Amino acid sequence: MISAGDFRNGITIELEGNVFQIIEFQHVKPGKGAAFVRTKLKNIKNGGVVEKTFRPTEKCPQARIDRKDMQYLYADGDMFNFMDVETYEQIALSKEEIGDALKFVKENEMVKMLSHNGQVFSVEPPLFVELEITETEPGFKGDTATGASKPAIVETGAQVSVPLFVEIGEKIKIDTRTGEYLSRV
Repeated sequence: MISAGDFRNGITIELEGNVFQIIEFQHVKPGKGAAFVRTKLKNIKNGGVVEKTFRPTEKCPQARIDRKDMQYLYADGDMFNFMDVETYEQIALSKEEIGDALKFVKENEMVKMLSHNGQVFSVEPPLFVELEITETEPGFKGDTATGASKPAIVETGAQVSVPLFVEIGEKIKIDTRTGEYLSRV
């Protein structure tokens, strides 16, 4: 159990039969009346965000989230297959469960599976990936003074915005949280 006075960003709690992650919290001590904790909570299973206030002495059970490294094997239609590299156990998740998490992930790369009570609810890709450019328009000489960018398609099929000097066949480093180009490799 964790009291509302000990809330911090990133902590997961169980509330009303759901699991929430604390996105924001604020201890409020008004001039009159009792103090309270104002929070913004994200439902980790469906992604909805709610705001709720707690008394500082109120207690909530802390949710245990398991993070496990698994290897992304392949996509089979709308199903994505993963393997636990320690036990060689395989699981398949649907496109709805995965969402956009594998947009920048190639086959055979490691990802983190997030689960609560044995039920997988999310997949975390690696923070940075190196991918090859498969499609982009050619850059024009002398057109770099503005710091302009152009769209490019990487080998996973995702579209990113890259500087004009990046060409087809080059490997680039991408931040998977924002989908931004970081550098050439």
